[in-house]
Amino acid sequence: MKSKLLFHICCAPCSGLLSRQLRENYDISVYFDNPNIWPLEEFHKRAQEAEKFFRAEGVEFILADWNHDQWLELTRGLEQEPERGKRCKLCYHHRLEQAVQYAVANGFDCFTTSLSFSPYKDQRTILNLGRALSKKYQIGFIDVDFRADDNWRRARDFSNDQDFYRQKYCGCEFSMNNVKI
Repeated sequence: MKSKLLFHICCAPCSGLLSRQLRENYDISVYFDNPNIWPLEEFHKRAQEAEKFFRAEGVEFILADWNHDQWLELTRGLEQEPERGKRCKLCYHHRLEQAVQYAVANGFDCFTTSLSFSPYKDQRTILNLGRALSKKYQIGFIDVDFRADDNWRRARDFSNDQDFYRQKYCGCEFSMNNVKI
């Protein structure tokens, strides 16, 4: 019997191929909890794109509430931080802890996240957070380098084949300042 895995995702392009790889060894459910995404229309675009894919794949899709005001309060004072700075680290921690709490409350054996896959994110920090939260909550963490073995290119090609909506910025309004849209 496969272990029950909660797979926290940020978007369909980063998680589509990874989910197929994870399903080889785990019984996965997908958890979309990204209160950092702004505006609300963007949150809905990303969530709907992921939900459409995962429902077609027969994978449970769990959509958390959009608590952007709470996220803004959490990151207050860090608005001018650079990408991968203190604001991002706090954001990673918040989203991962929400996912872990959901996993524990709902009987999952382990968790992982697509956040560590993106080359625009601080993989080392994300994996370290996953390990720390695993210990804190006594739940397994699937500690894998999703970027290994040219996986980024394969996932990009998979995303193109699926015609996924591809966003142009991380998600929060502060990251928009770093990207030409």
